[in-house]
Amino acid sequence: MAVEVANESEIAVDETSLTGVCRYVLGELDVSPLAELSVLCVDVDHMASLHERWMGEKGPTDVLAFPMDELDTARPDDPEAGPELLGDVVLCPAVAIRQARAAGHTMDDELLLLATHGVLHLLGYDHMEPDEEKEMFGLQSSLLEGFRSAPRHQVTGEALPER
Repeated sequence: MAVEVANESEIAVDETSLTGVCRYVLGELDVSPLAELSVLCVDVDHMASLHERWMGEKGPTDVLAFPMDELDTARPDDPEAGPELLGDVVLCPAVAIRQARAAGHTMDDELLLLATHGVLHLLGYDHMEPDEEKEMFGLQSSLLEGFRSAPRHQVTGEALPER
């Protein structure tokens, strides 16, 4: 799975962990290995402008998800499917810092949660209704617990194969 993380904010983020959690979530939910996802970290002003433009709400938010229509560039008679462009997850580390302090954990932990949340939105999960919220937040917690408990390569952050 192709996961590209770009940090355009003024705050250093653990790009390896963000890539890892996104790949983990996509893998656990059996998303095609050809899937492509972009994660962008932005500053408060950029996030506020996106939030107002796309959600009609003033001020910055923590995460936005922009799903793409599935773009398959292969011909219909081609036996091999083309890549699935899932979309973009946009994170705001400055907002994540505030939320992490309030929750009593690190910014990195908050960004992992927000990235997981954004990917779930790209995959069609929502939390507008109580039953949807229970399902999405339960899945989000379960995925984060699984990601955190899986042993990882020190350099790449990828999960080690089970023995």
